[in-house]
Amino acid sequence: MSNPTGRDEDNTPTEKVELSELTDPATEIIGSRDEVTEAVHLDEERRFTAPSGFDDSTQKIDTPPDPETEVFAPPADGDTVAAEVPKGAAPQVIPPREESDETPPTTARRSWGWVIAVLLVIAALVAIAVLGTVLLTRDSSSSSSQEDQVKATIEDFDSAIQRGDLAALRSITCGSTRDNYVKYDQQAWDETHARVEAAKQYPVVASIDQVVVNGDHAEANVTSFMAFAPQTRSTRSFDLQFRDNQWKICQAPTG
Repeated sequence: MSNPTGRDEDNTPTEKVELSELTDPATEIIGSRDEVTEAVHLDEERRFTAPSGFDDSTQKIDTPPDPETEVFAPPADGDTVAAEVPKGAAPQVIPPREESDETPPTTARRSWGWVIAVLLVIAALVAIAVLGTVLLTRDSSSSSSQEDQVKATIEDFDSAIQRGDLAALRSITCGSTRDNYVKYDQQAWDETHARVEAAKQYPVVASIDQVVVNGDHAEANVTSFMAFAPQTRSTRSFDLQFRDNQWKICQAPTG
């Protein structure tokens, strides 16, 4: 019968190495041949390194123990569990921000502010231009109106002379001119006017050529003739002053 261990059958005691006693000296096992054979089988199955003729005992190299597993308590209600970042993960690449065609709000507000400021400046310039135009127009209209009033006063005076209207002559004259009409009573005036009208010794205004208004003073140049010689024309001037809210002749030309 062959030996399954491959060793020569003898009665030499076989050393048995226990796994739990690697550092203890070998324990001698003394027994029968069957017991030795069984012990050899067990020893071969439990060896980590095959026995050789140079080894007195088999040495077991322990692997390093695994690190202790950390036990985390379950999160309480309301707690936020941070996502676990895997070890050795590559850094996340954040894509560049795409430029938007829209103008940022700050730039838009700033642009609108400049637009509003420019519009206000333009509006102010337009208002000044309109005001200046109104003032010039009013001054022009006022000047034109004053000239028309001066002309109207001269025409009224000429008409009152021809009619012999003493009351009208007193109301539209001032200064020394008015004094000349005030010294007459109505009867004396009627008699004087009748003689002047019969002889045609009174002046007639043919046209009002030029009127210059300077504040409360005005001067008008007219073309006139004597009633008895209408073909003989001459240029005369009237001095007027603005009194009692109307233009009055203060110095009339003498015939």
